[in-house]
Amino acid sequence: MTPTLFLSLSLFTLAMSITPGPNNIMLTASGLRFGFRSTIPHMLGISAGVMLMVLAIGLGLGALFAAVPSLYPVLKYAGAAYLLYLAWRILQAGAPAQQAGRARPFTFLQAAAFQWVNPKAWIMVIGAVATYLPEQGFFGNLLLLMLTFGIINLPSIAVWAYAGTLLRNLLRTPRAVQIFNTGMAILLVASLYPTVVGTPG
Repeated sequence: MTPTLFLSLSLFTLAMSITPGPNNIMLTASGLRFGFRSTIPHMLGISAGVMLMVLAIGLGLGALFAAVPSLYPVLKYAGAAYLLYLAWRILQAGAPAQQAGRARPFTFLQAAAFQWVNPKAWIMVIGAVATYLPEQGFFGNLLLLMLTFGIINLPSIAVWAYAGTLLRNLLRTPRAVQIFNTGMAILLVASLYPTVVGTPG
């Protein structure tokens, strides 16, 4: 991989990782509800899940989607249904002090597994593999691509979890928390539009 191509890959990964999407919206809500430290397994699971997706797509899962195109819409709409459920859960959440015994943040495995039904993650990974993975030195470049995603993704998404944590000191009333949760739920549903409604197939 040439330095120019690597720079382009890095910028692509940063743009896709730090911009709003299902993962970042959920991390902000988790930071508010559970705090930054409790959200760390969620963040690590996201990065690990994305890295595993890069490896799987690079090693041939993309060929499976090419051979059986009907698999992609099934996955896309299953992911959309799950995101709607998560939006409803965020909408129903109370203030941070009310979370004890009622809810828990995503675990590492839950967050890693969620990437496989996250439409933005699929678009991000397939786009990166198709665009930035040269055939020459394929396996070395695939490893570099996977590590680049992990190194850039984790601090990018941590910003969103930390932002949610900062809001714990600002949103002191149940009404303020409810307004915030409503906004996060709406944004989570809105994040589906470009990947589900706006994408053919």
